[in-house]
Amino acid sequence: MNRLLKTFLLMATIFSQAQTKSTDDVSHLQNFPVIEFRRYRIKAGEREHFARYFESYFPEAIQQVGAIAFGQFFERADSSHFTWIRGFHDVDDRATANGALYSGPLWKEHRDTMNQLMLDSDNVLLLHPLRPEKGIAVLPAVDPVHELEGAQGVIVAQIFAIKAHSSDAFAQQSEAVFAKYRSSGAREAGVLVTLDVPNNFPKLPFRADGPFLVWLGVLKDDKQFKTQFESLANRSSESLAATGLLRSSPELVVMDPAPRSRLRWLPEWQR
Repeated sequence: MNRLLKTFLLMATIFSQAQTKSTDDVSHLQNFPVIEFRRYRIKAGEREHFARYFESYFPEAIQQVGAIAFGQFFERADSSHFTWIRGFHDVDDRATANGALYSGPLWKEHRDTMNQLMLDSDNVLLLHPLRPEKGIAVLPAVDPVHELEGAQGVIVAQIFAIKAHSSDAFAQQSEAVFAKYRSSGAREAGVLVTLDVPNNFPKLPFRADGPFLVWLGVLKDDKQFKTQFESLANRSSESLAATGLLRSSPELVVMDPAPRSRLRWLPEWQR
C-alpha cells in the first residue's frame, strides 16, 4: 500500500472516529419534548448580525440551564425572519430554565444589543411530538475543525393550522404524505403538534390560536429541494387542504441553517 493511500485511510479513520464520538457525546442530550418554534422579525439588514450575536453567546448558555437550542435558521421567503427551535424536558422545566437564563448575567450583558435588533419576538408555537418517536433528536454541535464551512443542508417546516378537535384525524391523513417526503430523500426531523397548556413563564408569550401540526425535515442541498421535494410539497399541500380539516392553507417555511445550527444535514446521511 503506497504512502498516499495510507495517509488517506488514516485521515478517513480519524474523521469517522470524530463523527462517532460526537454522536456518542450527545446521548445525554435527548428527551426535550416541550418545544418552542420561535420566528423572530429582525430589523432590515441586521439579520446576519443578530445571528452572529446569537450563535456567539446563547446556544451553550441555553444548554447550561438545562434546555437545548435544536437549531437556528434563516428563512428564505422573508429576509427579516430569524427562526430557531428550543427544547425543554417538561413544562415546569421551561419556566425554570428560562428564569435562570433571562435573570442571569449573560442575558443582562447582551440583552440591549439583542433587543435593539429585533422588531418582534412573539411569533412562537409551543409544541410537543405527535408521538414520542416523532420528537426532535439533538444532533452533535457543529465541529469547528471538521465542518469548516459550518452547518449545511436545507431545513423545511410545513405548518398546518388544524380545525378544532381535528388533530388526530389530520395526523392520520397526513402520514401517507410524510412517508412520500421521506421516500424522496428528506430526513424527517420531527412531527410536532400544539401543546395546549397555560403559559407558566408569561415574559415569553406563545401563540394561542392553534391547534397546529408542524412537519420538520432536512434536505441535503438546494438541488434536492428543487428537484425532489418542492413540487411534492406543493402537491401535498393541495391534497391535505382538500381534507377539510384545515383552517387555512399550509405554510411551507424553507430555511438555511445558521453556521452553528445543530439541526443540519450530516455527512453520514449520504444516500
